[in-house]
Amino acid sequence: MKKKTFSKPLLYTVLIIYAVITFIPFIWAISSSFKPLPEIVSGELSLIPKDFTLDNYTELFKQEPLFFRWMLNSLFVTGSMVILNLIFNSMAGYALARIKFSGQKVWFFLILAVLMIPGQVTMIPSYLILKSFGWLNTYQGLIVPGMVNATFIFMMRQFFINFPKELEEAAQMDGLSRIGTFFRIVLPLAKPALAAQAVFTFMAGWNDFMRPLIVMSDKEMFTLTLGLNAFKGQYISFWNYIMAASTLMTIPSLLIYAFFNRFFIKGVTFTGGK
Repeated sequence: MKKKTFSKPLLYTVLIIYAVITFIPFIWAISSSFKPLPEIVSGELSLIPKDFTLDNYTELFKQEPLFFRWMLNSLFVTGSMVILNLIFNSMAGYALARIKFSGQKVWFFLILAVLMIPGQVTMIPSYLILKSFGWLNTYQGLIVPGMVNATFIFMMRQFFINFPKELEEAAQMDGLSRIGTFFRIVLPLAKPALAAQAVFTFMAGWNDFMRPLIVMSDKEMFTLTLGLNAFKGQYISFWNYIMAASTLMTIPSLLIYAFFNRFFIKGVTFTGGK
């Protein structure tokens, strides 16, 4: 009993110290986005700006007129990927978990095999396929290859395997088809799994650098990650602008996580009578 009483405060202390150490650079980056350049390069480690200013953000859009376009490109591409992944991964996972069809096990093992292949291996084949389709430097060149994900197909399959069959049987007795049951009964009750999938898909798409680097060549078609890389090379000594740009890139990820976080901690109880 004494061991537990002693170990719990120690564990919390270690976790709090680790959280503070991890969080300080992020706070410093946000704080620096509101500082003038001389204050940043002065060498003082202050988390509160002495000379608070919004000029870094206004000047950012003046210095790089395409910055807003890059943000829209990232939002469109990432949003499309999230929606398509939620639909197709869920449908594939449901089919593998519930529908009996020829070659079901073969398809499942193929999906498992895809999980074992590093993404770097498929970069050149993907580039050649997109080039043959004429999809280089296009939105579909980024969206279509990323609209399904083997990891989330597997995750949704595992979720639907544990889904109570009584709910589906009751829906079919009420006259719903298989598709109607899926969209009107199953998906609404799969919010925790869908929320987790949405967050991870958004983070992967929003922070993706390699695929846009391969597909996009026109500066107007850059996503925010590519645009920031080009902007950093152009204004490498202007840390105030770089910190402002980095903060703007971080905000959507924080908002998405804050919105969907409640689905991670909210449990859903499934019973045959509900």
